[in-house]
Amino acid sequence: MNKIHSKRRLRNLSIGVTLGVALLSAGTGFLDNTNTVYAATAAASATADQVISTGLKYQGVPYQFGAKSGRTDAFDCSSFTQFVFKENGVSIPRSSRQQSTVGTFVPRDQLQPGDLVFFYSPIHHVAIYMGDGKLLHTFGKGGVTITPLNTGWWNSQYTTARRVLPDGQAAVNPVQDSSTAAASPAAPAPAPSVNPPSDQGDNNGEQNEN
Repeated sequence: MNKIHSKRRLRNLSIGVTLGVALLSAGTGFLDNTNTVYAATAAASATADQVISTGLKYQGVPYQFGAKSGRTDAFDCSSFTQFVFKENGVSIPRSSRQQSTVGTFVPRDQLQPGDLVFFYSPIHHVAIYMGDGKLLHTFGKGGVTITPLNTGWWNSQYTTARRVLPDGQAAVNPVQDSSTAAASPAAPAPAPSVNPPSDQGDNNGEQNEN
């Protein structure tokens, strides 16, 4: 009789140990997946801060329609975005229309710092979202500047947004951040005197635009 009870106890103990190991393994896997998501989100956020910080160095640099890629003494909207992303290890196409086809779509109410925001139909202007409803971009006499997104001209001309930063897709229910760079005072956003011109190709086959 004692032998039977001993065998039952050993069997129950074995089952308990097996279940415990299985639960521990499942918990570890869950934690690993959660850590991976947070790490990916943190990496994208850090890159966004760097992109915005790079762009802010060029505040006031003149706007020039069709400025060549790589120039830093003048930009048009998409040569500016292409340059500051490239400086931070992210390659995007030259024109705003092309840039609007890369990365992943972002609903307006889920914009995060570092997202690309596009305007007009057909698209021919692009800006970098800074957080807190602010845009970093270039147009007109002011050149590279900060303007509000949610009021005035740019609010009414908004078309779509894309997320192009590495691992940005890993964010779960992203919350609109405040970038440290977004604390800079925003310039007013007057309506351009005329609608910015559509993309055009230059003699080198590059796409130029506002």
